[in-house]
Amino acid sequence: MPKPQEIIPFYAALLEACSATKNLHTLKQIHALTIRHRISHHDFIRTKLASTYAACAQLRQATTIFSFATRRPTFLFNALIRAHSSLRLFSQSLSIFRHMLLSRKSFDQHTFPPVLKSCTGLSSLRLGRQVHGALLINGFSADLPSLNALITMYCKCGDLGVARKVFDEMPERNTVSWSALMAGYGVHGMFGDVFGLFERLVEEGQKPDELTFTALLTACSHGGLIERAKEYFGMMRMRFDLRPGLEHYTCMVDLLGRVGQVEEAEKLIMEMEIEPDEALWGALLSACRIHRKTEVAHRVQKRFINQQ
Repeated sequence: MPKPQEIIPFYAALLEACSATKNLHTLKQIHALTIRHRISHHDFIRTKLASTYAACAQLRQATTIFSFATRRPTFLFNALIRAHSSLRLFSQSLSIFRHMLLSRKSFDQHTFPPVLKSCTGLSSLRLGRQVHGALLINGFSADLPSLNALITMYCKCGDLGVARKVFDEMPERNTVSWSALMAGYGVHGMFGDVFGLFERLVEEGQKPDELTFTALLTACSHGGLIERAKEYFGMMRMRFDLRPGLEHYTCMVDLLGRVGQVEEAEKLIMEMEIEPDEALWGALLSACRIHRKTEVAHRVQKRFINQQ
């Protein structure tokens, strides 16, 4: 049997690959082999096992292994914070971050985005501001994903002034930055600001993406701006060569339905290149109920049943 120090790098690489692919079945097999080769208790392997279980959303297993680990590097804390945040376990995610602070671990570029996501999920502006301070103190004032997460947090927590300040002071921006601020303005009914940002984005030579048009169409839906929504929806393909997704169709169907254009909403669904989901059918049925379009409702119910 090979010596532990000879096979530990190999198993670490296998676990790294499992973490990237999120292959739980393979992970369990590799875990069993580490036990068989008596290396599962090794600090480095234990750390890799915990972070890989976290990446596979197996939080119970990950936290159990974490509790026995004596070596707890930054990437392990990051993995657990991210895993809890992605499953909307925001309080637990922030609890792990506090543990990280108390352990005096250093931060890296992967630490702050999931922490800010958890602050956003809890609508905690106070905590979000504290994390913003920690981000600045630790030298991440130019980290693009962290700044994008800050914009989203401030928008969702209602402080659009600071969100705009973060946006304006960014050394670089991507479409996530623009879309996050546009979505924030849209939620708060500031539709002119949404459309103004879109025009500025295009003028600066950046190409909008699917997220950008989700923010635009959602704003149009909230504002009842049917003609503008049709313009943007057509613009996706014709001007920017983007294929509308379910979220874009749902926005359009919701808006068409609310202004009484139920038959046009039905026609839009029938012409889709992708399969409608329950949310899309539900939006159309809701419009049928509001506007008493019983014939359309019967057709929708029949098509939904046949799709199952």
